Amino acid sequence: METHGTLLCPVGDAGMTGVDPDDLPDGLVIADEGGRVVCFNAAAARITAVAPGDAMGRPLERALPLEDLKGQRWWALTDPYGGLATRVGQPERNLLLPGGREVLVSVRYVREFPTGPIRRLVISLRGTEARRRNERSHAELIATVAHELRSPLTSVKGFTATLLAKWERFTDDQKRLMLETVDADANRVTRLIAELLDISRIDSGRLEVRRQPIDIAAAVGRHVHAHMATGQSPDRFFVRVRRELPALWADPDKIDQVLGNLLENAVRHGAGTVTIEVAPAAAKDDERGTAVTVSDEGPGIPEESMGRVFTRFWRGSKRGGTGLGLYIVKGIVEAHGGAITVGRGPGGGAEFRFILPVGAPAYLA
Repeated sequence: METHGTLLCPVGDAGMTGVDPDDLPDGLVIADEGGRVVCFNAAAARITAVAPGDAMGRPLERALPLEDLKGQRWWALTDPYGGLATRVGQPERNLLLPGGREVLVSVRYVREFPTGPIRRLVISLRGTEARRRNERSHAELIATVAHELRSPLTSVKGFTATLLAKWERFTDDQKRLMLETVDADANRVTRLIAELLDISRIDSGRLEVRRQPIDIAAAVGRHVHAHMATGQSPDRFFVRVRRELPALWADPDKIDQVLGNLLENAVRHGAGTVTIEVAPAAAKDDERGTAVTVSDEGPGIPEESMGRVFTRFWRGSKRGGTGLGLYIVKGIVEAHGGAITVGRGPGGGAEFRFILPVGAPAYLA
């Protein structure tokens, strides 16, 4: 019979090793063949607010008086000791402790032999805080998407309805202006949908990186010229490329996305000269890499916000945006095996620096 303290767990053919239940991250409760608690670890005590001394040796339904969301007593409802002998356990579900405390519970029925009597119940407990945070994050994402979609879609609907109803009343210049507005709003919706797809792939670990040789310096130049084409002064940018750069294998579309986001942030939220430096650098484990640094001379990012810059919904100012761009940037860089940091630049503004390893794909090694 197991007791609170050391449990013996087999490890392959190497023999036995002691495992202290208090070292486990999840709550662990074990009841013997008579339904009395013989193990109640520290995590279980923390999650249930029941002291181990008050649980040990007591009947399971008293030590852990769980109810389902309808108020039914869980152990009486499931009847683990007297139910069907073919059952092997209970999948994880939300249950309630006295006082309304929620807990995630899963149960394993350990039998002497298949369909035999239960030798012990092994109960895993987890708090609901992480799930609640995840639910809040999804709710925030839905609210953000709904807010960001409402404005452009209202604009598109209004202009198209007006044009269809009163086409003959407008001049060609007025029609062109309205259609250009519709086009811009449609592009905004397309960008938001692309961001949502990227977040889905990053969160699920399915972000694909299609590596090929790219000229990172030329990519930086294209983005700078694009900003100048929209009216930014050439004096606003200073590009420094250190030679010799190692050959870089990366996904050109994804790297364009990273560069576009960092330069857009520097231009929109920063001030003064935007400096972009491309240089060789050491990546992880002494592997060679290419470093790109984007800095501005604006007010910078407050120290207390540095740790939240790459989280969802973080906004450096109140000037619009979904707050998803830097979260996606970090996901793209890390999908390449690189790393990105934020700090204060020489001019006092924000400085973003990402490093990409330069190694070719394994099939070319």
